[in-house]
Amino acid sequence: MKTVQGRQQGFTLVEIAIVLVIIGLLLGGILKGQEMITQAKIKNVVSDFSGVSAAYYGYQDRYRAIPGDDINAGSRWTVAPPAVPGSGDAVIAGKYNSQTDGDESRKWWDHLRRAGFVSGSGYSQPINAVAGIIGVQTGNGAAPPTGTIMGGIPGLVVCSTNLPDKIAIAVDTQMDDGSPDKGTVRGDSQGGANPDLDDALPSGYQETGTNIYVVCRAM
Repeated sequence: MKTVQGRQQGFTLVEIAIVLVIIGLLLGGILKGQEMITQAKIKNVVSDFSGVSAAYYGYQDRYRAIPGDDINAGSRWTVAPPAVPGSGDAVIAGKYNSQTDGDESRKWWDHLRRAGFVSGSGYSQPINAVAGIIGVQTGNGAAPPTGTIMGGIPGLVVCSTNLPDKIAIAVDTQMDDGSPDKGTVRGDSQGGANPDLDDALPSGYQETGTNIYVVCRAM
């Protein structure tokens, strides 16, 4: 703002243009930073899936057993509290989101941690990059309805919850085909925190900025 002979004049076009350029640069930097954060979360979620699979195969190669289902875990780790063995039937009993330590889907994490394949201690499921959980369960072994995530993937399944739509789409696209109802990666709309996987699969992801998904992949 300039004052000439006692009169006030408005900003010149050049001054306004400079201000607009500065605002544009600031907004561009903020948006770019947000996009970089989103990309980092996508990479972390994909890495989680790969890491769980690597831990599983490492455990299986070392002990010739499935973590959580390992019938010899109790005699292998005896320091108090001793490990609780599984049934040894090659099926992970319990849901991926179980809160019951006696379920093999929770013992899974305890056995992997005792073996040193996963950091931390105890039975609780790890937390992903968007404050959801990472859990494991058997797919068709639980006899779920056809057309659900568990009904569409046989064998062991690892799931990651609380994924915003943009992240869920990117994760499915990078690891599989980008379709929530096909392939080895499936997605389900998440109505609540860590839902059971018994809903019908959506025919496609909806990127609205508000939708949340749980994404699961065959081990």
